[in-house]
Amino acid sequence: MHDMAVEARAVTKTFGGDGDEVTALDDVTVSIRENEFFTLLGPSGCGKTTLLRLVAGFDHPTRGEVRLHGEDISHLPPYRRPVNTVFQSYALFPHMTVAENIAFGPEMLGRPREEVVRTVDEMLGLVRMEEFAARRPEQISGGQQQRVALARALAAHPKVLLLDEPLSALDLKLRKEMQIELKRLQHETGITFVFVTHDQEEALTMSDRIAVMNAGRILQVGAPREIYDHPAERFVANFIGESNLLRGELGAVAGATGTVTLPSGATLSASVPDGAARSGPVNVAIRPEHVRLAASPAEGTVSGRVENVVYFGTDTLYHLRLATGEPFTVRMQNARDGSPGARAGDTVGVSIRDDAAQVLRD
Repeated sequence: MHDMAVEARAVTKTFGGDGDEVTALDDVTVSIRENEFFTLLGPSGCGKTTLLRLVAGFDHPTRGEVRLHGEDISHLPPYRRPVNTVFQSYALFPHMTVAENIAFGPEMLGRPREEVVRTVDEMLGLVRMEEFAARRPEQISGGQQQRVALARALAAHPKVLLLDEPLSALDLKLRKEMQIELKRLQHETGITFVFVTHDQEEALTMSDRIAVMNAGRILQVGAPREIYDHPAERFVANFIGESNLLRGELGAVAGATGTVTLPSGATLSASVPDGAARSGPVNVAIRPEHVRLAASPAEGTVSGRVENVVYFGTDTLYHLRLATGEPFTVRMQNARDGSPGARAGDTVGVSIRDDAAQVLRD
């Protein structure tokens, strides 16, 4: 069996013509594994939905090919592809009950009546909607409609399920609940899920791997922890979570680790990804939660003045201006005894762990 469910090979997609072309995807290559929850993450207009549409068959690549389990499907129509899509709008049939919506796919495939009934019962149980089988879409909540849309898509037993920002219309609490439900469904069905979102938290919460996209290109692919802790590009560091970006001079590099000298003269150890500069001026990313306020300015790797303090309950964000003039943020968990930390106007030191810094590719 082919261990890659979906592959895009040097795919380019352009729209328009006669000198007025727009490139939505620019030489994109990516492989999505069998039984994987894979997320395409990026801002609006980055090309993630276009790539999803190419897999679904709603559009075709200008150049390159899309493969499903090793077979080139680039120019097959949607109905000849063993994939299904869940849209942001759910697109349920309003005149049908929940059970009838779920049965639609198997019925169109000509499955025997007994099998259709069995499939509907199975899908209702999978999404925990048994008691709503006889209701119509307008009689159930948005979250329940989302479950029905998922059940309808899964009822045809697709090899790949494509999800185009399906949670964006839900409120925050329901969206978090559905994140857990989607991951459970993917685990229980063993179907490859390809999920499109611009929400970093959704991607980090649910994904086995994430592809971060911008301007029609994939910048980095990796597990959520890898993407978060070791962003390779400046865009990735800024788009996923918060990062402090400092300039420095990269000196000796041994393997994947180098020594960076900051403008203050302080030195720190930093990870150096493939493709990054091996010497000279570099950008360094440091996550706010990977540093600590020092007891005194002299004890820190760098020092600065506290400009603003934001209390979040579980932790506090300290916005600093370093002595070199660069902005810097520190996130620290609040003490259980309620003791205050630094205050606006204080001059403080910042301790940076050796494994906290990451050199970025330009």
